[in-house]
Amino acid sequence: MGQQEKVETSLAGAVSEEISASLTAVDAELARRYPGDPGTRQPVHTVYVPGDTFTAGTIRFWGDQALKALDEHAPDAPSFAAVLGIPDELAAPVYDRVRAKLEREPVEDLRIDFEDGYGPRPDAEEDEAAARAARLISQAYENGTAAPYMGIRMKCMEAAVRDRGIRTTDIFLTGLMRAGGLSDGLVLTLPKVTYPEQVTAFVRLLEAFEEAHGLPSGRLGFEIQIETSQSILAADGTAAVARMIDAARGRATGLHYGTFDYSACVGVSAAYQASDHPAADHAKAVMQVAAAGTGVRVSDGSTNVLPVGPTHQVHEAWRLHYGLTRRALARAYYQGWDMHPGHLPTRYAAVYTFYREGLEQAAARLAAYVAKAGGDVMDEPATAKALSGYLLRGIDCGALDTAEVARLTGLKRADLDAFASPRRGGLTVTAP
Repeated sequence: MGQQEKVETSLAGAVSEEISASLTAVDAELARRYPGDPGTRQPVHTVYVPGDTFTAGTIRFWGDQALKALDEHAPDAPSFAAVLGIPDELAAPVYDRVRAKLEREPVEDLRIDFEDGYGPRPDAEEDEAAARAARLISQAYENGTAAPYMGIRMKCMEAAVRDRGIRTTDIFLTGLMRAGGLSDGLVLTLPKVTYPEQVTAFVRLLEAFEEAHGLPSGRLGFEIQIETSQSILAADGTAAVARMIDAARGRATGLHYGTFDYSACVGVSAAYQASDHPAADHAKAVMQVAAAGTGVRVSDGSTNVLPVGPTHQVHEAWRLHYGLTRRALARAYYQGWDMHPGHLPTRYAAVYTFYREGLEQAAARLAAYVAKAGGDVMDEPATAKALSGYLLRGIDCGALDTAEVARLTGLKRADLDAFASPRRGGLTVTAP
């Protein structure tokens, strides 16, 4: 031990107290606006099905159709890997896990659509479809056939369809309450939001429903679908999407990019409307920055190129979807929209390859950080948080096993949760 240093200060304790007092309001505002990730499972995709075609067997049908597509167009691991360019060492693990996922849990998040995918209908017809959606979802959760997350996309808050959207939301939620209550996996999606005031109006609708049924304030959350240029850049030049998150008063759970409505809104011709267009990249980058730290998650959009027809055509569509999904994952968009059962094999192949190819490096870096062992990368707490989040997302979707992550890191699930987010918890899935 060397000579003990003499510690001296020049400022009175009152200075620190005065500074802290001056920042009390800022501290509270930071905690309110930026609570961090909620720590719940984020689905890797959202599937939407029109309100008139959804049945009790829809989820199983999507899984069976996806398996049929594999059997017909890529019946084994080498052929599937060759189509998508999956490395040889990952071909079998990824293919086996994809098939197991399609058999066990083909859809992670399902939205029964009463907007574009449903269109204008007679009121009595939509009333009945909304009530039926509530009954089928309640039954699915009761008998164990539900997706982890399910809900509806209602019509938007624009004048022409506002009353219809409000009524459908009311019928659906009332049906759920009558059938036993709201599930933890309930999700509502508000489309075509242009002004923050539309978000405020939807919040008022949900508040009124909670009051009518004696539910805790804030029980009902919702996703905001970004489909118009005005939702990104307001008339005054501000980022409207940031104001929308604030207008939701803590109820916003996600920002979902609408590929085709947004592309059309900014004038992109039909042939070039895609989630990798520069206009799409700009919109999602603004969404990502606006949502950072708020606990609101960002979801990519979809591709409308369907894997149907002869094998060579299916393979081309698969390669496109796989590439777009991998591109999104690298940009930290961990969720997207799928429009057809044939998209499920490549959704899970892209997600599983993404997590499995980075498993050993991420695990080694996290283990070294925990052990303070050093190495060729100097990681900080923020990186440890990102590494844990990466491993947890891989576990939740079935790409990784809890046991193999524990073996490589020396950490239990609870340890990963603690690193990733103090709020983390909720639904998990153990991979096969």
